[in-house]
Amino acid sequence: KSDNCCSTHLIDGDGEFNAGGIDNFMKEVKLAECGLSYAVAAIMGPQSSGKSTLLNHLFGTNFREMDAFRGRSQTTKGIWLAHCVGIEPCTLVMDLEGTDGRERGEDDTAFEKQSALFALAVSDIVLINMWCHDIGREQAANKPLLKTVFQVMMRLFSPRKTTLIFVIRDKTRTPLENLEPVLREDIQKIWDAVPKPEAHRETPLSEFFNVEVVALSSFEEKEEQFREQVASLRQRFFHSIAPGGLAGDRRGVVPASGFSFSAQQIWKVIKENKDLDLPAHKVMVATVRCEEIANEKFSSFIENEEWHELEQTVQYQSVPGFGRKLTSILNVCLSEYDAEATYFDEGVRTSKRKQLEDKLLQLVQPAYQFMLGHIRSGTLDKFKEAFDTALKEGKGFASAARDCTEYSILQFDEASAGADIDQANWDSSKVREKLRRDIDAHITAVRGANLSELTSLYETKLNEALADPVEALFDGASNDTWPAIKKLLRRETETAVTGFSNELLGFEMDEATKNKMLSNLENHARGIVEAKAKEEAGRVLIRMKDRFSTLFSHDAESMPRIWTGKEDIRAITKTARSASVKLLSIMAAIRLDDEADNIESTLSLALVDPKASASSNKSISADPLASSTWDKVPSSKTLLTPVQCKSLWRQFKTETEYTVGQAIAAQEASRRNNNWLPPPWAILALLILGFNEFMTLLRNPLYLGVIFIAFLLFKALWVQLDVADAFRNGALPGILALSTKLVPTVMNILKKLADEGQTSGGSAAPQNNPPPPPKTLQSGLSSSASSEVISSENKNEYSSPSTHQKLQ
Repeated sequence: KSDNCCSTHLIDGDGEFNAGGIDNFMKEVKLAECGLSYAVAAIMGPQSSGKSTLLNHLFGTNFREMDAFRGRSQTTKGIWLAHCVGIEPCTLVMDLEGTDGRERGEDDTAFEKQSALFALAVSDIVLINMWCHDIGREQAANKPLLKTVFQVMMRLFSPRKTTLIFVIRDKTRTPLENLEPVLREDIQKIWDAVPKPEAHRETPLSEFFNVEVVALSSFEEKEEQFREQVASLRQRFFHSIAPGGLAGDRRGVVPASGFSFSAQQIWKVIKENKDLDLPAHKVMVATVRCEEIANEKFSSFIENEEWHELEQTVQYQSVPGFGRKLTSILNVCLSEYDAEATYFDEGVRTSKRKQLEDKLLQLVQPAYQFMLGHIRSGTLDKFKEAFDTALKEGKGFASAARDCTEYSILQFDEASAGADIDQANWDSSKVREKLRRDIDAHITAVRGANLSELTSLYETKLNEALADPVEALFDGASNDTWPAIKKLLRRETETAVTGFSNELLGFEMDEATKNKMLSNLENHARGIVEAKAKEEAGRVLIRMKDRFSTLFSHDAESMPRIWTGKEDIRAITKTARSASVKLLSIMAAIRLDDEADNIESTLSLALVDPKASASSNKSISADPLASSTWDKVPSSKTLLTPVQCKSLWRQFKTETEYTVGQAIAAQEASRRNNNWLPPPWAILALLILGFNEFMTLLRNPLYLGVIFIAFLLFKALWVQLDVADAFRNGALPGILALSTKLVPTVMNILKKLADEGQTSGGSAAPQNNPPPPPKTLQSGLSSSASSEVISSENKNEYSSPSTHQKLQ
């Protein structure tokens, strides 16, 4: 076996196709890489006619040859396939089992026809090996063979054009020019005699065969000449498939990568004794092989490391140049398919390529969707950042939203175009629409938050501008309270609405929505006033008491009153109560609209001057405050119903009567304190009747000193015992209180006098300063001042005026 020759038993003697052997054969000779650039030759002929010998010399093969010393017997069984050595393009040659062999017996013709049909279906060139002495003979061995060849040719639909080379062996002296016409005439007769289908009844032989005739000398007798002639014939097999070559006009060639499958399927059909439709077989081979190639490329794509890394990465993050990278990987895969399937039937090749492309696109589409998702989320994040920046820079909300949206959509379109792959026409509009929905949702959320923040800002400003001033106006309730509140409300509302309206210009909202928001702000301002009014109405009793206390206890100059006994407490009380009723009437209803009511007059007549009300309404027996509504005042604007006002007034009077009583008591005490002198007639009587005693005192000054000392002692006792305060609650309580404190107080004064005497007696150094006043007088004055302070601390707020009066 030659180093460059490779052979295999393609079909054994039992007709079994050696699929494994031919697959290994194709790999060894690298037949799949040849495409259409290969040729197949076969040889037929009678048994022991030297076919294997001719092939071995012609193509450099290593077919087994007959051993002449062992006799003439069958050498080749079945069909052998070998690779021709040193011939371009790649040429395969089949050595068929010889015909008319005794070994097969009756089965000879069946296998002969099968092998002949197989050779005609597979081969481009068929060598017919025949003896020279058989030319011109009617019963020569080549005639049955030719009949078989022509008969099986009719079983091929649209048969391929085959080159028949008649190799005349052991050529005699008769020139080839004389042998060839006879041979061609015999061939034509056989062709004409073969039964043909109606479609090919008039078809000439040249439509199916190119007939060549070659003569060779005897290998045994003229070996050198035989070798020279074979070498000359060998040259004709170089570039045999080129135009003008031996197989230059062949058609229906199966690509080299499908040769194994095609040969196997052809033999299967032949064995089943079916007609062989070569065009359909070609499509079938193309279908199977293109599908195999497509599956191989799909598996190769799945195992591609670059694709695997791209698929894993894009699930978690965006991949720059995703579309370009994936397009390149797909192009490599499809290009490899095209390179291997390029020689198969175009329709089948294109169809299988489309299926492969669809499978690949279906495989990579999830990665594409992941990429679009990353682009969408990234674009959305960039939009949010740009939108927030634009708003912080003071750009109008609507214009910022519009510009940022357009820019973000443009960015998405550019990024998604970069993610597109050339092989697919995928639509990213759904992801684009989702991005727009997400952007719109974010804009809506930010818009709502900004509007809410803006509304809260102006509501807060209104709270600050209205709450405290309204409370102050209610505190100083008067006839101008509600007009002042209305003016304040109108001014602050207009200011807030103007500012709010200017802020809303940037949102470019419709007039209806804008007007509604402005109306809500106005209602909020009004609500603040109404809420504050309700709050103050809840504290109206405290306000009334404060108002009454202020007016009752202070004079017109806001100085605390000193009840000297000259004040008209009744008039003062009435004035203070009238002011409290005024405050009650102001807090009874909300008066933000220009609607008049009679609440104040009703309350004044019913509460301050009930007798006048009764005399003016003699015909009306019902109480004007025995109602749950005010006349001409709706319930929505009512803060205090008439019944509630009446209840509050009753509670108010109860809680202020003590203050009035204290004032009356203080006034009576003041009168008693100011009436210590006797009547004028008593003073005159004392002067007349006590004249002698008075003169006696003047004549004796010692009496005056005793009287003065007695006065000081009396004054000290008066201050220490706080006689005036003791008798404030009545004579009997005062006497009892003084009786319990008299003795301790006297003992205390005497003790202090004794202590002062001892201190002055023990002094050694003479004093140049004038003598100090008597200790008794100092002690008495000191005790007096101390007692007045203590007494003043024990006074309540209603007795303080009288105490001030005494000290003065």
